[in-house]
Amino acid sequence: MLRRTLNLGILAHVDAGKTTLTERLLYRAGVIDEIGSVDKGRTQTDSLALEQQRGITIKSAVVSFAVDGVTVNLIDTPGHPDFIAEVERVLAVLDGAVLVVSAVEGVQPQTRILMRALQRLRISTLLFVNKIDRRGADLERVLDKIRGKLTPAVAAMTSAAGEGSCSATVRAYADGGSEFRARLLEVVAEHDEALLRQYVDDENCVSSRRLREALAQTAQAQVYPAFCGSALTGAGLEALTTGITELLPTSVGDRDGPVAGLVFKIERSPAGERVAYVRMFSGTIATRDRVRFGCSAEGKVTAIRVFSDGSDLQRPAVHAGEIAKLRGLAEVQIGDSIGDSEARPLAHEFPPPTLESVVVPVDPAAGQRLRVALAELAEQDPLINVRQDDARREISVSLYGDVQREVIEATLAAEYGLEVEFRETTPICIERPTGTGEVVEMLNTPTNPFHADLGLRVELASPDSGVEMRVDVDPRDAPLYVFKTFESFAEHMDEYVRLALAEGLFGWQVTDCVVTVTKIGYSLADRPPSRRGPMPTARDLQKLTPVVLMQALERGGAVVCEPVFRITAEVPTEAIGPVLAALGRLGAGAVTPSPRGGLSTLEAVLPASRVQDLRRQLPGLTRGEGVLESEFAGYQRVTGDPPTRKRTAPSPLDLHEYLARLGR
Repeated sequence: MLRRTLNLGILAHVDAGKTTLTERLLYRAGVIDEIGSVDKGRTQTDSLALEQQRGITIKSAVVSFAVDGVTVNLIDTPGHPDFIAEVERVLAVLDGAVLVVSAVEGVQPQTRILMRALQRLRISTLLFVNKIDRRGADLERVLDKIRGKLTPAVAAMTSAAGEGSCSATVRAYADGGSEFRARLLEVVAEHDEALLRQYVDDENCVSSRRLREALAQTAQAQVYPAFCGSALTGAGLEALTTGITELLPTSVGDRDGPVAGLVFKIERSPAGERVAYVRMFSGTIATRDRVRFGCSAEGKVTAIRVFSDGSDLQRPAVHAGEIAKLRGLAEVQIGDSIGDSEARPLAHEFPPPTLESVVVPVDPAAGQRLRVALAELAEQDPLINVRQDDARREISVSLYGDVQREVIEATLAAEYGLEVEFRETTPICIERPTGTGEVVEMLNTPTNPFHADLGLRVELASPDSGVEMRVDVDPRDAPLYVFKTFESFAEHMDEYVRLALAEGLFGWQVTDCVVTVTKIGYSLADRPPSRRGPMPTARDLQKLTPVVLMQALERGGAVVCEPVFRITAEVPTEAIGPVLAALGRLGAGAVTPSPRGGLSTLEAVLPASRVQDLRRQLPGLTRGEGVLESEFAGYQRVTGDPPTRKRTAPSPLDLHEYLARLGR
């Protein structure tokens, strides 16, 4: 049986009103009897104690309701940039989205970041200009900003009256209105050739129904219908709800097809069991079914809870299009595909964390408890990237910012009874190769105590390309008695290489490179003396890979690059001098000033470690009138002595110490 389901994301800059909008939609659908208050910590989706205390969304939350014959699985996402990783994981399971923009603040930094991700992934999106009841609301000004900063392809579907007061009202444009039809035709026809031809021949022949159908088609990541209203008062919600069901695409999943799903969230049950949030793209999973997940893992589903009518209900099965919580998959991880590999992978649409800090327990005896707690938090957010240095007995975590650090600290205290301190926060650099290096280690030589030959070549790739792994050897030379197939051998080599690249010549992760396996061989008991020896195991290749890879990287050379942000500062024109001087002291790149009367805009690229310094100095330099926006702009080579990062394990370049650590 086919079923119409819409998996809908609510996204916005922090405080634009996402969670209040979610409450209003649930109230209109009859799921809740009363609209909860974000400020008072009484909402359906902000259920964590920390969310209720801070009045912000920290974790994505799912709630389901039915409207106009469509089952909507609504996912409320964090708006604060420190929790952008939660948003990234949600994007892979969406059919459509509502991007909320404040009618007062307008387009904010996070709004632009979210819109670009939605556009790249071609996710059908409605815009909702919220808070028209707030003082300072200006719908037309905000729509102009949206057209200028987000997309010119905006189709305004509603208008507002009485903006800035609690009595503000919203009117949906009538399909037959000539002015509305003309504006809508102009936007939609640019993306619908058939409609454009019909419009050119005779614009009066384009019926309202045909125009609405064309809008629904082009709304799939080409045209952006814009609604306005107030989630607090309910103004404009009827038009928005109609737009959600009529203009966003529903998924028609085949419950009898092959099983294909994606894990986008992990949490722990009160008993400590892993619970996987899964979006089903195809097929059916029933309780007690054995399912494959990740690369090669398998487990038996022991319980299923499907989201329905504002809650999650125990069900015997979950079907295509639905979102469910599965238990029993003890080793499951965020990003794992379930069943068929055709499920949409998690996309990396946002920058990685750029800061890290060492976490220490106030009680020195609580070190082991801290390790266990952070490991569980890393299941829910892998990007915190817990690094453990056994030699120095230190644990560090990656961070997006101070709010995330405070939340981790509070979570450890509330849920694990651990009081911790964070040491100084430092930027996370990366290493990039500067040239090509190639090394071959032959077995039975003084520098290779492992029972295998291995040759690796490292080459520089384009910026932000990550790591590409290639295998350029004869499949007959690979130890298939260990890995069974050549494809499995290639997958394992990819894993070994990526693990080795986690700490490069200077201790930072190596990226933007191509690594090629150029030689592979192994010893056998009946071979000539130079090739004779025990048959190797997978561990031989795993431990030999870092030795060869670091030599190749050293031969080709590498540089350290630091994270940088593109900053835009709007300051009084008379303050340009002091601000330019401050930017110079903070190591900013070329600064571009754009005077506009009494206000001027300064644009520059600044090291991530200096952005907070500028944010602290700006009020004093501009008498409190300066406004600063910042956006991740990639990595640039460090000038001067490159910063190093303490390794968590001995360097493979020091073979004696490396082998001693391995116990060889």
